[in-house]
Amino acid sequence: MAKLDESKVTHILSTLENLEFGSVVITVHNGEITQIDATEKKRFTLQKPTSSQKQTTKK
Repeated sequence: MAKLDESKVTHILSTLENLEFGSVVITVHNGEITQIDATEKKRFTLQKPTSSQKQTTKK
């Protein structure tokens, strides 16, 4: 295994610290980190409509 590059490790840690929901993918080629991908997800709570907000459909 190659020696870890401090700037890459710092970038990975910074990405993790700023991520609330999501994933970080680290691509390694020949024992060296060649790519870092971060996917962030935003989650929103679903608000259920009240009975007065529901629409009925008549046939």
